[in-house]
Amino acid sequence: MKILGITGPSGAGKTTLSEIIAKEYNAFVIDADDVAKKLSSNPETEYFKKMVELFGKELLRNDGSLNRKKIASIIYNNSVKRKELNALTFYYVVNEISKKIEKLQSENKFEYIVIDVPLLYEAKMEKICDAVIAVIARHEEKISRICERDNIDKDLAEQRLKIQNNNEFFLKKADYVINNDGTIENLQNSLKEIMKKI
Repeated sequence: MKILGITGPSGAGKTTLSEIIAKEYNAFVIDADDVAKKLSSNPETEYFKKMVELFGKELLRNDGSLNRKKIASIIYNNSVKRKELNALTFYYVVNEISKKIEKLQSENKFEYIVIDVPLLYEAKMEKICDAVIAVIARHEEKISRICERDNIDKDLAEQRLKIQNNNEFFLKKADYVINNDGTIENLQNSLKEIMKKI
C-alpha cells in the first residue's frame, strides 16, 4: 500500500486529481482541509480549544462555533497569526492524518492512500509519502476556479494566492508535477503516465 501526497496551490485542481485517483486506482483519500474542518468544528477537541486561545472568544459565533470568515480575514493579513495557526494545524491535523493512515494500513483494503495536503512540505508530510504529485495551473486559471468554487471576488482570490507558494516552488520540490490548465481528460492522461512510473 503506497502513500501518495497531493499538493499545490489553491485552484490548481488537487481535489479533482484526488477524486480521479480514488475512482480509478483503488485509493482512499484523506483531505487535510476536511480533517482540519472536522477538528475545528468540534468544541471538545484540543485543536478547537487552542484556536479559541489563539484568536480569542470574540471570534466565536453565538452558537459557539468558530467564525471562519473572520479567522480567514485575520490570517490573510497577519503573518504572525498565520504562522501560529499553521503550527497548531500541523500538530493536530498531521497527528489525526497519521492515525487514519495507520488504521487504513491495518485494514489493507486499498492499493493507495492519498493525502491531499496544501501545505504538505511545510508540515513535513512528504517524509511519509512514497511519491508526491503537485498540481499547478496558470494564475488566471487558479483565480477563476477559486472565485467560482468559493463564491468570492477576484481581489480576495488574489489575496489568498499571494500568501501561498508559487508554481516554481512545487516544480522544484515535487516528484511529479501536473500542469492542470486543460480538460479533465488531459489531467487523467497526465496522471496515467505518472501512475505507470509509481
